[in-house]
Amino acid sequence: MSGYDRVVQPAAGDEALENHLGGDEARNYRQYEYDMVAPHVGRSMLEIGSGLGHFAEQFLPRLDRLVVSDFDPYCVERLRKRFDGHEKDIDVLQFGLPTEIPLEGDDRVDTVVMMNVLEHIEEDVEALRSLARVTVPGGKIIIWVPGYMQLYGDFDRKVGHVTRYTPATLRKTVTEAGLRVDTLKPINFLGGIAWWLAVRRGGVGYPDPRLVKIYDRTVVPTTRFIERFIRPPFGQTVFCVAKV
Repeated sequence: MSGYDRVVQPAAGDEALENHLGGDEARNYRQYEYDMVAPHVGRSMLEIGSGLGHFAEQFLPRLDRLVVSDFDPYCVERLRKRFDGHEKDIDVLQFGLPTEIPLEGDDRVDTVVMMNVLEHIEEDVEALRSLARVTVPGGKIIIWVPGYMQLYGDFDRKVGHVTRYTPATLRKTVTEAGLRVDTLKPINFLGGIAWWLAVRRGGVGYPDPRLVKIYDRTVVPTTRFIERFIRPPFGQTVFCVAKV
């Protein structure tokens, strides 16, 4: 997913690093993302930072309308090719937050999804306000962001992360934007420990595909099982569903 910070845009090679967990090495993780987000998605969805469209495409069977978007011209071109001629109502937009979004009136959606985007934006409150303006009253903005500054390292700097959030800091941002928190929690507890060991203690600058495969086959299923029964005290990710 592409970052949207107007001041600092990560280089293409560095951005590819951020998307490692969206590749073939991490099918369990991709399913984890979908299963967390899907219950909150309505009938019309705008995804911010759609990249090549893999994540958004999964929601098509349940949607009446899909709007995909990205800042990167290459991604926008690929999105247009991917969804060209599709029988569903699909729009492809190019813009960078926190600027105004070209949707209004009947074009507004009931769900906005932003996966690993908000952490790139210095003006995060204004970005959420822009999203709220294109979401119908009662609609939802689903936010998936990296968690906890204790895990911030060279990888975050390379891909242009302004911050990593905690539930408290994300709640403050969401509330200041005029949104109401519906769901807010840290997730991927074991992933957070693994990330700390690899990146902060181990000095790994980016995810090694071999380690990603091991992580996906072992850590992801285990942490999903554990989190069915307990709410973790922290995690690699902070997940939020905010209502307009």
